[in-house]
Amino acid sequence: MSKILQFKITLKGSNPKIWRRFQTEDNLMFRDLHYLIQAIMGWENDHLYQFIFEEDRYIGDPEMHEGDDISDDKETELSEIFNAPKTIIIYEYDFGDGWEHELVLENILEKNPEQHYPVCLAGELNCPPEDCGGIYGFYDMLNILKDEKHPDHEEIKEWMGEDYDPDLFDIERVNKFLSS
Repeated sequence: MSKILQFKITLKGSNPKIWRRFQTEDNLMFRDLHYLIQAIMGWENDHLYQFIFEEDRYIGDPEMHEGDDISDDKETELSEIFNAPKTIIIYEYDFGDGWEHELVLENILEKNPEQHYPVCLAGELNCPPEDCGGIYGFYDMLNILKDEKHPDHEEIKEWMGEDYDPDLFDIERVNKFLSS
């Protein structure tokens, strides 16, 4: 019977921290973990990604990483890497913007038959918009939004969208999506 892995994922370089806590089954493939992270963080799945562990070992889509020695994310179960609490790997998304996330296994639990998995348990702050130039570009844009006299204020406001709120994290929306 599969176990439940409880993770905390944090967007590196974010301050205050943009993070999520979630649970999923240990027999999930890394490709599915990628899709799960996209959903809980709020990314749009428009870019390449990889998981990095032990500093120089990679898991991802071998067809997208020519020449790299990379384990196939469609054939690698989470339980092969995450077998003890405090195991840490890096999830990198969008090699151009370089979004790096620290993924920490917090706990290994028994499956609760009354719980739907995966499930997001907690989190803080909204994910940055795609293609905003990485963590530094994101904070530059937020600073421009705060300064109505900045020459790029209106352009950045339009680009980010009227409804973008950096403080918003809607856990109910995320879990509704995960349960569908």
